[in-house]
Amino acid sequence: MTEPKQRIEEEARAYRGDSRQPLGGYAATVAVYTALVAAGVVTARVTGRRGVAPDVGPWDLVLMGLTTHKLSRTLAKDPVTSPLRAFFTRYRGVSAPSELKEEVRGEGGRRAVGELVTCPFCTAQWVATGYAFGLVFAPGLTRSAGAVFSAVALSDWLQFGYARLQQAQE
Repeated sequence: MTEPKQRIEEEARAYRGDSRQPLGGYAATVAVYTALVAAGVVTARVTGRRGVAPDVGPWDLVLMGLTTHKLSRTLAKDPVTSPLRAFFTRYRGVSAPSELKEEVRGEGGRRAVGELVTCPFCTAQWVATGYAFGLVFAPGLTRSAGAVFSAVALSDWLQFGYARLQQAQE
């Protein structure tokens, strides 16, 4: 084994200890994210688009935040999107209304992707980045899709509030 590679593996073992942290998988995931962002920026420049997410005003930011929240939870927790996570997870039950509890499985890259696709906080970074590029390449369509996901997010919160009020009256 080459000296730098051996040193990296030693440092990874020292960091991990007894945990199952897939540091190599995390590094690959970060590399893919970085490559996709770079490709998007280059494509924007080559096609003459202004910078990433130009002219993001307060209402765009609110729409983007609500959309990112709802879409990341849908991707990471919704029963209907479980086929997208199935290769990386094992079903463990229901964790909340319309949300699944899943256990990440596998090692290395498979485990790293499993952690990404089951964590709405982790997935949010990818969703928000996609939304930002959507504003660059297809702003009208992006805002329309964002309005749908934002309306669903607000509706979810109203549903939870309504259910809580009903429980309080019992």
